[in-house]
Amino acid sequence: MTDDQVVERKLAVIFAADVADYSRLMGLDEVGTLRTLQAYRAILDRLIVAHHGRIFNTAGDSVMADFASPVDAVECAVAVQEAIDKENADRAVGEQMRFRIGVHLGDVIVEGANLFGDGVNIAARLEALAEPGGICLSGAVRDQIGTRLPVAFTPLGDQRVKNIAQPIRAFRVARASDGRPVMAALRAGGAPVRTRVFGTAAAAAILIAAGAGGWWLWSSRHAGPEASAVSSPIQPFSAPRLSIVVLPFENLGKDPEQEYFADGITDDLTTDLSRIQGSLVIARNTAFSYKGKSVDAKQIGRNLGVRYVLEGSVQRAGKQIRINTQLIDTETGAHLWAERFDRDIGDLFALQNEITARIANALRLQLAIAESRRPTDNPDAMDYILRGRAVMNNPISRENYDKAEGYFEKALALDPHSVDAAAWLAVALTVRVTDELSDHPDVDLQRAEQLAGRALAIAPDNGLAHYAKAQVLRAQSRFKEAIPEYETAIALDPSRVPAYAHVGWCKFLIGSVDEALPYFERAIRLNPSGPGIAPWYGRMGVIQLLQSNIDEAVASLEKASGENARLPFVHAYLAAAYALKGQSERAHAELAEAQRLSNAYSSLANVEKSSWFDNPKIRALAEATYFPALRKAGLPEE
Repeated sequence: MTDDQVVERKLAVIFAADVADYSRLMGLDEVGTLRTLQAYRAILDRLIVAHHGRIFNTAGDSVMADFASPVDAVECAVAVQEAIDKENADRAVGEQMRFRIGVHLGDVIVEGANLFGDGVNIAARLEALAEPGGICLSGAVRDQIGTRLPVAFTPLGDQRVKNIAQPIRAFRVARASDGRPVMAALRAGGAPVRTRVFGTAAAAAILIAAGAGGWWLWSSRHAGPEASAVSSPIQPFSAPRLSIVVLPFENLGKDPEQEYFADGITDDLTTDLSRIQGSLVIARNTAFSYKGKSVDAKQIGRNLGVRYVLEGSVQRAGKQIRINTQLIDTETGAHLWAERFDRDIGDLFALQNEITARIANALRLQLAIAESRRPTDNPDAMDYILRGRAVMNNPISRENYDKAEGYFEKALALDPHSVDAAAWLAVALTVRVTDELSDHPDVDLQRAEQLAGRALAIAPDNGLAHYAKAQVLRAQSRFKEAIPEYETAIALDPSRVPAYAHVGWCKFLIGSVDEALPYFERAIRLNPSGPGIAPWYGRMGVIQLLQSNIDEAVASLEKASGENARLPFVHAYLAAAYALKGQSERAHAELAEAQRLSNAYSSLANVEKSSWFDNPKIRALAEATYFPALRKAGLPEE
């Protein structure tokens, strides 16, 4: 936002909810917890919509919604807790979840579909004050409710909360002796409760808007013309209607060297499908974890939380290509659609568009699909681009980066106007620098900057070109400038999952610590098992430790170490976390491993030189947590 733009504000009732003890549940059973959360979120989302609310932000287990009426918001909160209680009663103890809810009425800043400011922050702080299964309100909400709802309130007095200057007058919604909210108890005795009715068209519009921001899109088949906030039965959970994973296409050719071509088809279809409005498409790295395995579509649906699986095969002979593809419903295992395409290689791009359009039709979507761009009109250049992309997805090494650079250079030589060739070459050069595998980092960065600029000049609306520009800016430590470039890349190409994590880390490095974690959580949701996931968990752990959330930090860092044990910073932060928990032996062992992997952890003086602490806010957090913990773990000063 520029200085001359007017800041838009409004008065809103903010509803904040999250799952109590979520980190512990994830630590015990990630897949089971995620599946359970999806079921509870279907209940929560339905009731928010039914009470005229709008979800504007989510992160992991948390939900933020705004309402125009305090009465609607509190009635929704009570209905949610009652529905959750009912759901818990039907589940085993290990599968139960309990939510905490906070509600506040205040002034907020409007930025697009999102809301910011103290009005939002106070609601989140009130939610933290609530008991599991409970509801906590601000005095502003309590005053507006008056006697409009048959709910009893328990005053909590003035509460001082984090990062809010003035104390907040807080109230707790009282619960009956059986644990239910008092409203539910009164209803059982005959007290009238208002029933909300909303139309199918309005519900669909809200649900599509919610789905465009996340994976929780409630299936449109659950929306009826007379859905009620209090009397509708809880519908059985199903995966989001627009969720899909594109499994790696099988290479049926005899030449193993053609594997890159099948992988390229898979990548491009993943990108194309992610452009369907409101869709959730699992990232290619997670999808490729199933490569070469015999898998059951129903099991994949349960593991990844998706409704559809697209699978297929590619057979290439010279200039001819045959693609077989089929769409499977993971709930029933039914094959909804299958097609075979025989084409000349010159028609590859039109072929991809055709497949995407046919899938959209099979899903009965009335959504416009963005036209796929042509990476190049030169088939040989396209071949080199696909080869380079395949190498970039291999494990990090100097040899692989050099090989990818060579392929992209050849593609650019064949087609100097290819946006993809220029952008991918810029990304390869930049990542080689940031991974400290470049012999001439200044030269590589200068060339990468020129290539990204060229790509943007040719195609200013190209997501890959903006991503390349963002990578260059991040490598130059221009983090604030990199963020809008990453965000533009995401808007143009939602399947570019690493961009989410890069935004989170850039926000952290400029001092916006509280805004960083949701980006990592989004990246992990879209790519839960890719080879690049370890640094994301690791950086989440860094942020959590600096925020003094030690248990959460340990959980994230241990996941990072389990995914990739060769990351020195993960072991260093684990050492600090264990030291803060009083687990001295584990702290010493992790510190020794960090020192074995990198000389940067030979002394505290070396650690303090890290560019991560250039921002004064980050350094202050480290001086309060990380540095003292490293001393406790046994790291010498010099």
